[in-house]
Amino acid sequence: MYSVEIDPESGFCFGVVTAIRKAEEHLQLESTADGGEETLCCLGDIVHNSDEVERLRRKGLRTITHDELDSLPEGATVLLRAHGEPPETYRRAEKRGIHLIDATCPVVLRLQQRVKDAYHSAEHPQIVIYGKNGHAEVNGLVGQTEGKAIVVEGPEGLESVDFSRPVALFSQTTKSLEGFRSIIAEIEKRIAPGVDFRYFDTICRQVSNRADHLREFARAHDVVLFVAGTKSSNGKVLFNHCLSENPRTHLIANATELQPEWLEGADSVGICGATSTPRWLMEEVAARLK
Repeated sequence: MYSVEIDPESGFCFGVVTAIRKAEEHLQLESTADGGEETLCCLGDIVHNSDEVERLRRKGLRTITHDELDSLPEGATVLLRAHGEPPETYRRAEKRGIHLIDATCPVVLRLQQRVKDAYHSAEHPQIVIYGKNGHAEVNGLVGQTEGKAIVVEGPEGLESVDFSRPVALFSQTTKSLEGFRSIIAEIEKRIAPGVDFRYFDTICRQVSNRADHLREFARAHDVVLFVAGTKSSNGKVLFNHCLSENPRTHLIANATELQPEWLEGADSVGICGATSTPRWLMEEVAARLK
């Protein structure tokens, strides 16, 4: 029989914990006040995990798109998730008389302000953001620059940068330090002599520090089950860190995806997950194993 360990450091980051707590507190308050279930709207999935989204949907949290924002009735309440939003979202909500519960992660809020300050500075540099195109957090950052920031997912994306003009580089909070350093090195190589280049390490250490820990965790077990939603970018990155150390690492969304043959000959099984993976989901996987 194998031993089973859930990684104590895996699971929601504090930004996601805060967003979910605010959602549950509002739903509980309204339900108590009205004597029935209340619906709260969230702009986009509150977290990139469909099982957690479904759990909260049953409590009354309705996920809406940005297109649906303008069709909500005046006085509706909308939760802004931890990823953050561009200024345009706040303007649209105010115009519609929509009440916002702002659960933007404090780390993301500080990053948005730094991007905005750099964009409006006297040097007026090109703002380059190392991140995933279309990601909610990145959309919020680009919004601080009136849509003019250049988003790059790797060194190849730097073709859009004018290296004869000043550059200010920022990073999506959940990107890897290695990737960020590779972007810095490429810009330093290509920037024209005497042109100002500044970079700001805005990667969240609560997220980035998990990579080294998870590699160690993966080495310590015969089999690793990495639990993450299919939409989680962070999950894909951290899963690959585990896989690089332990080829018997398997990515699953929940306990229903377990395959018995994965466990053959194993003495220890480790369960871990992304910053968007709820603890209860990893516990369900452990319960199924046992």
